[in-house]
Amino acid sequence: MKIAVIGQSLFGQEVYKELRKEGHTIVGVFTIPDKDGKADPLAAEAEKDGVSVFKFPRWRVKGQAIPEVVAQYKATGAELNVMPFCSQFIPMEVIDHPKHGSIIYHPSLLPRHRGASAINWTLIHGDKKGGFTVFWADDGLDTGPVLLQRECDVEPNDTVNTIYKRFLFPEGVKGTIDWNQSAEALHNWIRGNDKVPGAWAEVDGQKVTFYGSSLVDNGTTANGQPLDIPGASRPGLVTKSGLVLFGNDGKALLVKNLQFEDGKMIAAAQYFRSGSSAAVELTEEEKAFAEQMRAVWQSILTNVAQIEDSTDFFKSGAASMDVVRLVEEVKLRASSCQLQNEDVYMNTSFQDFIQMCVRKLRGEDDEEELVVDYVEKNINNMTVKMPHQLFINGEFVDAEGGKTYKTINPTDGTAICDVSLAQISDVDKAVAAAKEAFEEGEWGKMNPRDRGRLIHKLADLMEEHQEELATIEAIDSGAVYTLALKTHVGMSIQTFRYFAGWCDKIQGCTIPINQARPNRNLTFTKREPIGVCAIVIPWNYPLMMLAWKTAACLAAGNTVVLKPAQVTPLTAVKFAELAARAGFPKGVINILPGSGSLVGQRLSDHPDVRKLGFTGSTEIGKHIMKSCAVSNVKKVSLELGGKSPLIIFSDCDMDKAVRMGMSSVFFNKGENCIAAGRLFVEESIHDQFVKRVVEEMKKMRIGDPLDRSTDHGPQNHKAHLDKLVEYCQTGVKEGATLVCGGKQVQRPGFFFEPTLFTDVQDHMYIAQEESFGPVMIISKFKSGEVDDVLRRANATEYGLASGVFTRDISKALYVSERLNAGTVFVNTYNKTDVAAPFGGFKQSGFGKDLGEAHDKLLTLTFFVVVDPPLLLAFVSRNCLR
Repeated sequence: MKIAVIGQSLFGQEVYKELRKEGHTIVGVFTIPDKDGKADPLAAEAEKDGVSVFKFPRWRVKGQAIPEVVAQYKATGAELNVMPFCSQFIPMEVIDHPKHGSIIYHPSLLPRHRGASAINWTLIHGDKKGGFTVFWADDGLDTGPVLLQRECDVEPNDTVNTIYKRFLFPEGVKGTIDWNQSAEALHNWIRGNDKVPGAWAEVDGQKVTFYGSSLVDNGTTANGQPLDIPGASRPGLVTKSGLVLFGNDGKALLVKNLQFEDGKMIAAAQYFRSGSSAAVELTEEEKAFAEQMRAVWQSILTNVAQIEDSTDFFKSGAASMDVVRLVEEVKLRASSCQLQNEDVYMNTSFQDFIQMCVRKLRGEDDEEELVVDYVEKNINNMTVKMPHQLFINGEFVDAEGGKTYKTINPTDGTAICDVSLAQISDVDKAVAAAKEAFEEGEWGKMNPRDRGRLIHKLADLMEEHQEELATIEAIDSGAVYTLALKTHVGMSIQTFRYFAGWCDKIQGCTIPINQARPNRNLTFTKREPIGVCAIVIPWNYPLMMLAWKTAACLAAGNTVVLKPAQVTPLTAVKFAELAARAGFPKGVINILPGSGSLVGQRLSDHPDVRKLGFTGSTEIGKHIMKSCAVSNVKKVSLELGGKSPLIIFSDCDMDKAVRMGMSSVFFNKGENCIAAGRLFVEESIHDQFVKRVVEEMKKMRIGDPLDRSTDHGPQNHKAHLDKLVEYCQTGVKEGATLVCGGKQVQRPGFFFEPTLFTDVQDHMYIAQEESFGPVMIISKFKSGEVDDVLRRANATEYGLASGVFTRDISKALYVSERLNAGTVFVNTYNKTDVAAPFGGFKQSGFGKDLGEAHDKLLTLTFFVVVDPPLLLAFVSRNCLR
């Protein structure tokens, strides 16, 4: 760095020598004139080295800086003034001129004593402690930010001379520039001023300035690339988090950013990769934004004739206030591009600045590079890139012990890839990360609208990758691609967009109470996030179930640890990648593929989990509910089994009833929580209805889910296929009539024939238990016996969904009011919407997904006694008219 030394005396001489030793270029020494023909020690040392020495008797006259003197100083091109001991009054034109300002040594512990006689006043006042302060000069010269202070005991017989020789001189020289210090001392030095980094060194032959320091646990510094730092006690480490430096006590500090001599600033983590990023090609809309910003640069840099791609913001004369203005100008033109001041310092040329803004607008801006070990497959006319590791605290990591398992493609039974298998220790890490993100991280402090912007950005990224997500869903779960695109992925995107809109509309209320007058009592409620939410989802709609539960949690401000079904993990970990690229802070979203007995159980038991949402079987739901109660009485929402009845009356629209009846059973291969588990068809139309259904079933095309003409893909996994075969065999044994289907399709993969049973009696197993597959169960009911068919429809412990088909509106209302189910469909089926709450009755669970009725918040009630002045200040009256 180019430094001007302004001062005098032996103290100034020693500081000058130390600066030279550290490799800095001394461009000029400004000191007092010779006395009796003898040069000041600082001047003598500099002249011996051939450094330009200026001996001005004064810098100003009648309060005004002397132009000739200031001009000679400016000609040196100093980037920093170091003022170790200076008896002259230096004009602010000189103090403020260097781009890094001026460092001043002051012989007292500011703000205790100020002025040239500060050391004298230390003794005059009988202070027990003395010392010195090094600070950045500001208006008034001793009011700038403090870089460091050192103190010493003042002995009873100390004089100005003894305290100076014993402490102020040697420690002052050492403290100003010495790197051989503890980690905490180095940290304090670097963080001493936000505008200008407080420490620098020559690294790889170039001057590098350090910016943004924090003390770290040495345990976090294990992995990194060594970087020699001259003067440091040992080489630094360039890690994913930044540059780790070590003090002479073996402890560590972390530096976030580095600035080179040309003004270019980079993230320290990118030191060995700086300049390697490929430029992005701008769209027409982005080009228009770039031209708007070119005009903004031109309005700031008025001395520049034309803004070129290579124009450097700071070399063209921009100052710190211009940075603030530029950041605000960007917000006005692109509200989703939230810049920090350091983004400008790290992208100083116009081209780099625009590239940075565009990456942020696209959601591609990563504070630190997201490392993803993809499994790539060329399939469905695209290259699908699938993460396959756990996602914990913003990183893809292997499971404890490197444990993995194979996820299987149900279309042919082959392995897609190895997936990390989470262990109990991984669950604990994920919950700890989620808890820290909620309690200490930026997520917990984030403005609700900013939270909404992030969720919107995530939805946008999901939409950009919708074909890839649908392809992954098809090969991992067997979902027909066209259905996966429209429903599995399409509704997931809608869900995140819907809940993004709720972020800033979560409100409490004020409540009138008996004591409100005359005691001025005010009662109000607040809705607040719960904390860490655990989510355990099923395998039938892997991405959509994730979205239904996760979106509301995030909108409410909670953090999430999610366990996807072990057999369908891939869209969940792909979702984690997109969430990271959207800019979600570390720890907010954590994804743990693994077994329910291990991962699910630990989440149920974990004391730091405050809410658990589960979709799956009633049996497992009961077990989870018990574990949640015993562990820490955590809140629970459960969407469990179903045996949804569909009642079809003789006055129905037959075409619609057949079409929707088919959909009610065979939608998504029957792997549908609200599937019609039993159809009650009025006797007079029973045979006609069955005939029409059989005709339609024969038209169904079974095949590869990626084939656009396929109607019916493979069942999700082998165990489920075997269960369906056994289920149908039981139906036949009990005397139900198997009209068609009931067996595995003879081809590779887990394909099962669409199946139809008639003559099903109420006592039969298949009339009572859910198949969760493409099995239509039809029972007759006699004409006019509405109450009897309602009794039969409700004679189940489940109550998730139900349906009725009739043209008689009175009958439709009568039946729908008496069906015991969370959702009742009238003359339709499988209609869900993100704005409509979804959940069941009885042993189908409790709690709601979707809509305003989600339960991912706490309601807090406050009773406040308000004094009259406060009442006038904060309570406005709304009159009812």
